[in-house]
Amino acid sequence: MARPDSESGATVRALLDAEGRTYAEEAGIRLKDAPQPLYQLLVLAHLLSARIRADTAVSAARALFDAGLRDARRMGDATWQQRVDALGKGGYRRYDERTSTQLGQVAELVLDAYGGDLRRLRDKAGGDVEELRTLLQEAPGIGPAGVDIFLREVQGVWPELSPYLDAKTLEGAGRLGLPADPEALARLVGKEELPALAAALVRAALDKHVVDHVHETVNETQGGSG
Repeated sequence: MARPDSESGATVRALLDAEGRTYAEEAGIRLKDAPQPLYQLLVLAHLLSARIRADTAVSAARALFDAGLRDARRMGDATWQQRVDALGKGGYRRYDERTSTQLGQVAELVLDAYGGDLRRLRDKAGGDVEELRTLLQEAPGIGPAGVDIFLREVQGVWPELSPYLDAKTLEGAGRLGLPADPEALARLVGKEELPALAAALVRAALDKHVVDHVHETVNETQGGSG
């Protein structure tokens, strides 16, 4: 059962205080509507979509960027082994060989189809979210989960997408007793907070400890103000 609006607001505040950081921020990506950070977000979404811990995917993204592979051109020019080595340094070892191959393929696609600039992909989609999803899935290794990750985070700089709160975020909302409706959830925060809210809701969906902590915080706050 969804909580009353006042309690929902308190729950969201507690959630954002504890978990209100995007995965892009964790990976050191200063996200803006520009070719390099948008490409880096695509790489991060690719890594996060594998069956591997989120913190390992974030660490691997950081390792790739620290190795200088910060845009499609540099990723494509790197050797397969250089990408494998960077992934391994970030702890991303289970899927490193396949992922290295796919990262090279994705870089080639981004360069050939969009000149290294994913804003052209957005323009090609013409504001249609489903078309955007289809185009993103043309990238090797980017499936529905990877698309959702990318769109949840990029809505902060592509505001025409918001609120982009997919099934995984709504699962987290349900665990917290929040509205299971994107528009209702979006009304609980400022538009600029939507990417952080989406990431925090995903963490709530994946980790019971996040839910327990938020509930405890809200109960303590309400008890102390009573």
